[in-house]
Amino acid sequence: MNIHHIRNATLLLEYGGHSFLIDPFFADQGSMPAFPNTPNQELSNPLVPLPDKASEYLEVDAVFITHLHPDHFDEKAKEILPTDIKIFVQNQEDLKTVKQEGFSNVHSFEKQVHIGDVTINQTNGQHGRGDITKMTGPVSGMVFKHQEEQSLYIAGDTVWCEDVEKALTAHSPDLIIVNSGAAQFLEGGPITMTAEDIYNTHQAAPNSNIIVVHMESLNHCLLSRKTLHSFLEENQLTSQVIIPNDGERLSF
Repeated sequence: MNIHHIRNATLLLEYGGHSFLIDPFFADQGSMPAFPNTPNQELSNPLVPLPDKASEYLEVDAVFITHLHPDHFDEKAKEILPTDIKIFVQNQEDLKTVKQEGFSNVHSFEKQVHIGDVTINQTNGQHGRGDITKMTGPVSGMVFKHQEEQSLYIAGDTVWCEDVEKALTAHSPDLIIVNSGAAQFLEGGPITMTAEDIYNTHQAAPNSNIIVVHMESLNHCLLSRKTLHSFLEENQLTSQVIIPNDGERLSF
């Protein structure tokens, strides 16, 4: 497989002879306000530019949207994605919303999806812990499988939780992509993975390689690549956990 990490949670995935765009977030640097009730209100999102023009990312077989927060499906994506492009969302409620945006070829991946010989299974997650999930809402991940590829688990916007542990047990993925940055509101705990959450993910799947994304793109993501790298060094995990830069391409 080939994984092109674009920015935040946005990925281009070449897998099993097909190409997929994950969580399109195409806004120009600084064109969105800081998320409300979060630290660093003086910063405008996204904090960094796209590595290439957004039009470079549109030649795909399907788009997968793990949830509809604006850093996973934004106004710029709605503007430039072809209205007939095949889009998969996590549930019927999101399907209805995306159709209302003018897209005609929208499907749910809440049941198993087959694209050619690629199988995609939905997984669950928790976008934070406790009462804050009433605000952040439901989120999903995906497991991609193909007989000639390593299995890939894209966890989505989740903290370490029972749902993630269940996904690891059920699917035994070879490769795991987690959304980190330890995103935070002024109240409540982190809503994406912290360094400790990544450590727990590794402990539950010690034979899997982990790729960490969702870093240094948003005003409320407080965990930097540098700090995470230091944590990984201290815990001797640098050989199994990769922190790609924006625009970096990885092959497995």
